[in-house]
Amino acid sequence: MPRTHPPRLIHTYALPTPDAGPYALTTGPDGAVWCTLVHAGRIARLTPDGRIDEFPLDTPDCGPTLITTGPDGALWFTRNRDHRIGRITPDGEARSHPVPGSGPGPYGITAGPDGAVWFTTLHTATVTRLTPAGELTQHALPEGSFPSFATTAAADGALWCTLNQGNALARITVTGDTTLHPLPTPGAAPVGLAAAPDGTLWFAEIGTGRIGRLTPAGELTEHPLPDPRCRPHAVAVAPDGSCWYTAWATGRIGRVTPAGTVTEHPLPNPACEPHGLAFAPDGTLYVAQESGEVTRWNIT
Repeated sequence: MPRTHPPRLIHTYALPTPDAGPYALTTGPDGAVWCTLVHAGRIARLTPDGRIDEFPLDTPDCGPTLITTGPDGALWFTRNRDHRIGRITPDGEARSHPVPGSGPGPYGITAGPDGAVWFTTLHTATVTRLTPAGELTQHALPEGSFPSFATTAAADGALWCTLNQGNALARITVTGDTTLHPLPTPGAAPVGLAAAPDGTLWFAEIGTGRIGRLTPAGELTEHPLPDPRCRPHAVAVAPDGSCWYTAWATGRIGRVTPAGTVTEHPLPNPACEPHGLAFAPDGTLYVAQESGEVTRWNIT
């Protein structure tokens, strides 16, 4: 049976803007944690000493969604509602690039090994390379597959994304060659995706309440979670190689070891709807909750 106990709570930060909708997190080049505020059209910066800065974007309705540190030292993020890719420097200077297509719905984003950022579009089913100079190169994915989260696997230097409605993972080389890896469980609906340093991929199966693991050798394992209805959403790899996930339907976070041991932890507010999570340089875990908070945990 999975164990359930709370890690030591360090702090819960209430965002200055009410109903801002903290959604995704990443660690910036400045050592701070950066967060998209999907409902407020803002980007927030949280420092280890508890300072919170919010940076308004050019429209409050742009829907900043997923975020990553780019190869150029800036933060790059998808603007899902106005179909643009945003860029913000650590001192808060922001700009954006339009995404071609009719309502493409950019969502996942990751730094590539080639000096560019790569992002997925939900509605037009593409993965696109964007250079710091603004040059775009699109690569088609299966129509209707809803490519969502994206990451770069350190071991092979390729780009990977989850195909939420394609029930598969997709591997894309920097030249655009694509290989699909179908999942064995029907209706898995993969979403969150993260790579370990050795190239092992962890991903959340929101449709079936499982966490998947794909090794560089191609071995795929699916780990059932305590409640199959928990709706696991985002994943992050801890310094010890385990996978942490958010379960937004049950207000919990959890950990899966490479051996398959599952441990879950309740968040202070069961109705908080946790989404993104990220590890800070000191190994603490930050969790974004759509109820309006970011919680910082000591998981050791």
